[in-house]
Amino acid sequence: MVEIKLKSQHPEAVKSIIKSALIAALQSTDNGIKITEQRLDEFETKYQLSTTEFLHKFNNNELPHSGDFDEWIGESRMLTHLLDKKTKIQGVELVD
Repeated sequence: MVEIKLKSQHPEAVKSIIKSALIAALQSTDNGIKITEQRLDEFETKYQLSTTEFLHKFNNNELPHSGDFDEWIGESRMLTHLLDKKTKIQGVELVD
């Protein structure tokens, strides 16, 4: 675990700013997750495959390359990235 120490003439104000920024980042990330999950659901409905099944078939060359499939892969990667980011934001603890 990394600990970061900040010095300020206004420590409570800085702490409040950082807390607000973390809350905003978490809300933005949650919104991104929601949008990405909706897009993945659209692909899953359209092609009658779960994203996991799609990735397995695509990686085994069972499906051709197409614009939709490239976008589906991108959305899947984005979801992984956003979930990782959310975990990291939630892992931040402000201490005195």
